[in-house]
Amino acid sequence: MIFKGKVFKFGDNIDTDAIIPARYLNDSSEENLKKHCMEDADETFSSKVAKGDFIVAGNNFGCGSSREHAPIAIKSCGVPIVIAKSFARIFYRNSFNIGLFILSADTDGIENGDILEVNTDTGEIKNQTKNTVIKAKPIPKFMSELVNAGGLIAYAKKKIKEGKK
Repeated sequence: MIFKGKVFKFGDNIDTDAIIPARYLNDSSEENLKKHCMEDADETFSSKVAKGDFIVAGNNFGCGSSREHAPIAIKSCGVPIVIAKSFARIFYRNSFNIGLFILSADTDGIENGDILEVNTDTGEIKNQTKNTVIKAKPIPKFMSELVNAGGLIAYAKKKIKEGKK
């Protein structure tokens, strides 16, 4: 799949509490999560992000607690892909399970506000602002299938339905 959008750039060690602060988890509706997404890293993020925009970060994105709310909050903002140098393992898996693409790549040449075109099938990240291309680590086919189905639950339902034909 190909996605195009604007970059919101963050640094290293963005933890799940910066993505969606625990103080907002009493109401885990997508609308509430969207309103407070990235609030502790950039209090204006939710008012500026548009559907199709990207979160780009450094190392260890999604560290901290294992809450699924973090990738759900990001996805509820319309962000289809998070690109970072590295991810916390549980955040990585939770993201695919809820239907959010995750790409590992060298993000040093990407700046806040750049426009990217990302091909999740090839892992090619075109920075249209700087006219450069970065290659991300390939996403395993099964993980892409999870996201394309809408996440693990939707994928499982689809497979069960296919098995009954």
